[in-house]
Amino acid sequence: MNPRFRVCVFCGARAGHRLEYALAVRELGRLLARRAIGLVYGGGRIGLMGVLADSALECGGEVIGVIPEALVAMEQAHAGLTRLHVVRDMHERKALMHESAQAFLALPGGIGTFEEFCEALTWSAIGYHSKPCGLLNVDGYFEPFLAMLDHAVAEGFLDPAVRGSVLVDEDSGRLLERLERVVAAEAPQSLEK
Repeated sequence: MNPRFRVCVFCGARAGHRLEYALAVRELGRLLARRAIGLVYGGGRIGLMGVLADSALECGGEVIGVIPEALVAMEQAHAGLTRLHVVRDMHERKALMHESAQAFLALPGGIGTFEEFCEALTWSAIGYHSKPCGLLNVDGYFEPFLAMLDHAVAEGFLDPAVRGSVLVDEDSGRLLERLERVVAAEAPQSLEK
């Protein structure tokens, strides 16, 4: 598959307690493949990361994984990807993921997911990139996070424009369409990574 663009997805190496998380992630993987949108993700085969990669691959999608050497055994690196990059450390991982995608999307996950998404949003806020950042708000998972962003705005620590730039939706199809509109509005970027 030659993707129209690539989205970097941050999500859990665990499945979480609700079946809805895996179902939503599986649907997103299928939609990415069907819409010819390449997936860049953390390279694991367990948890929601594994569900996402497997569902995109099953539908013929391009899936690029980026995983640090130290996490290969811990996260059980996915051996069946279109491409798997094993890198030195987390800094190299995030740099390659950021370079390889034209949009960022967070799904339910833990502290690593929050950290990765916040870094992408921070880089956008300070002008390092103009790639869209979205949250797939499965069963309201991100409501406390969104409330914290709103609180930061109310207290004068976050520009309302930055908060407003976060694309949020409970429906993966609608969210992908919104991300794609922003990507299409930006200058064409190379997909050669």
